Amino acid sequence: MVIDTTTPFGARVARRLNDEKIIWLTTVRPNGTPEPSPVWFLWTGSEVVIYSQPNKQKLKDIAQNPHVALNFNCTPTGGDVIILTGEAQIDQAAPPATGLPGYVEKYRELIANIGMTPDHFAKGYSVPIRITPKKLRGH
Repeated sequence: MVIDTTTPFGARVARRLNDEKIIWLTTVRPNGTPEPSPVWFLWTGSEVVIYSQPNKQKLKDIAQNPHVALNFNCTPTGGDVIILTGEAQIDQAAPPATGLPGYVEKYRELIANIGMTPDHFAKGYSVPIRITPKKLRGH
């Protein structure tokens, strides 16, 4: 999926993908129930990379159904809506969080705020998830 950054909406999407700290990942449980989770993420320009602790529900959901949605918080009055839908995969061949300099730079302060070092974080959040967006909508 290519984001047209020449439009006001596309420029806003690109800015939020680069600047925001939290995105909501919605997976689908085997019984069909949507399961939203706030997560840290890195936009690579074509994919969203997330790191998870092992054995979390989102990993079980993705293994059963790779279709996911990502969205940002909107304004208090319902503006600035951005929703991406796509496919997720658990990518054990991906580098750890410390192997993605952009990820560590983006979250260094927040990692410290939860009492961890980047190395400790990478060990605890050791399961990489790659999401390839297929569709974008919002206003």
